[in-house]
Amino acid sequence: MTSTAESTTKTVNVTGIGPVDLTVQEQGDGRPFLVLHGGAGPQSVAKFAQLLAEKGGNRVITPTHPGFSGTPRPDQLNSVAKLAALYLTLVDDLGLEDVTVIGNSVGGWIAAEIALLGAARISGIVLLDAVGIEVDGHPVADVSGLSVPEIQALSFHDPTPFRVDPATIPDAQRAIMAANGAALAVYAGSPAMADPTLFGRINAISIPTLVLWGDSDRIVEPAYGEAYASAIPGARFEVLPATGHMPQMETPDLVLDAVAVE
Repeated sequence: MTSTAESTTKTVNVTGIGPVDLTVQEQGDGRPFLVLHGGAGPQSVAKFAQLLAEKGGNRVITPTHPGFSGTPRPDQLNSVAKLAALYLTLVDDLGLEDVTVIGNSVGGWIAAEIALLGAARISGIVLLDAVGIEVDGHPVADVSGLSVPEIQALSFHDPTPFRVDPATIPDAQRAIMAANGAALAVYAGSPAMADPTLFGRINAISIPTLVLWGDSDRIVEPAYGEAYASAIPGARFEVLPATGHMPQMETPDLVLDAVAVE
């Protein structure tokens, strides 16, 4: 079975923020999943979203964080917590129920904030090498100033399949990458990529939580992920072999198996 992704722009009116034009890809039917990308942008979850939709007949919604991939970002949309409110409003607007939120890196941080809002429409979260907390002795790697190959070396167990020659990147793509980085800095801060209050708040998460971590992640080490899981009541922690910071790209089948998509 194949799944066709349909990209649309939805105007989502968020309390305290106002109307936000949100680019959303939707594909498949059935059990709903909200998939949230990290700083690498929406392309870092695109293939995984397709696999998720195809394997088991799921409905997959993949928004682009405003400010990424050339999309507009309203000035007042300036934090991870506000992104969480945006996506909960999107879920409400779509009339979705029993939603599982899967987030990678900063997308995982957004998923944690969504869970803390206690929305009845959300039934579980999956954190893929999430950032957002502060763990003594295990800071999030500061990638500012690093080259693309250096960042990839930290991000993947084996960066070979994902290598890009910086000299071949078109100017338009460079501009988008720069804008992505600027948007990420607004939402998550740089280089900390953390909210000092989050670790003390996630013990209030009351929905099923799965924390998946690449054993070769050098952006946020597995010990960081273990601390994340230990702070969330009942959370399950699983380390994925031969996997870096973006399991949905490097070992998507392991992620699908862990999420129990049938």
